[in-house]
Amino acid sequence: MAKLGQHFLTDKHALEKIVSLLELKNDDFVLEIGPGHGELTKELRFKNNDLRIMAIEKDAELIRWLQKIFSGDKNIEFIEGDALKVLPYLIHKSKFLNHDYKICGNIPYYITGKLLRIIGELDKKPDITVLTIQKEVAERICAQPRMNLVRSRPRQQTSATGTSGRPASNGMNRLAASVQFWAEPKIAFILPRSVFYPAPKVDSATVVLKLTPPRKISDKNYYKIVRALFAQPRKTILNNVSGGMGISKKETAEKLGGIGIETSLRPQNLSIEDIIKIAGTF
Repeated sequence: MAKLGQHFLTDKHALEKIVSLLELKNDDFVLEIGPGHGELTKELRFKNNDLRIMAIEKDAELIRWLQKIFSGDKNIEFIEGDALKVLPYLIHKSKFLNHDYKICGNIPYYITGKLLRIIGELDKKPDITVLTIQKEVAERICAQPRMNLVRSRPRQQTSATGTSGRPASNGMNRLAASVQFWAEPKIAFILPRSVFYPAPKVDSATVVLKLTPPRKISDKNYYKIVRALFAQPRKTILNNVSGGMGISKKETAEKLGGIGIETSLRPQNLSIEDIIKIAGTF
């Protein structure tokens, strides 16, 4: 059984591809989440001798193992703790993070949503984030709006596809709307359960999140609208915004119409730009 929900990635080729996705330079700084036995850490060090690495691991026994394996390497620091609690402190307080950085990790599936929310709330976000997560969750993160009912087509975005090349999602969702506000996500490749030990019950995917330019709206206003829109995804935009914002349907309809949003659409039909327009109106 995987301790603390961990499934250790053992495939050398996959580890090499993950490192390449970080687009590393020798003097880069990488924050690794859940180094486990150090498989990815070793690959990071092997490819970049001067790379500075800080790794957060919750398991005290694994921390001792890692410190022994990497003893003498002054450019690697291991921190014992829960990444969900430690990460914000490190980003804001650590002397090592006064410059750009990148995040990577083969993380326990159950922390994915909360971890992405924490990263999205950081004042200083990573330039590139590469995470190996549950395949279905990766597809949700990369979801695109359903196009069949949208009057004005949203801007073209990179679609996430599985190994079959088919679209990964049937529409926008709360997780995708939250992540795509600050990053452009893409599924790099799918990983079968056989490349992990112990093997998980589902397939995994490595997803790349590249930081996008800041939006011209406050995070607070945007996420407030996201919560309202996706509180009941099967309801119309009109009903969700009206109920979530405590505004009459008449006033809501007038405001949505004023920015060219069809009130009968559902949240799954919206692009990130549509949501930003709505957030800027209410």
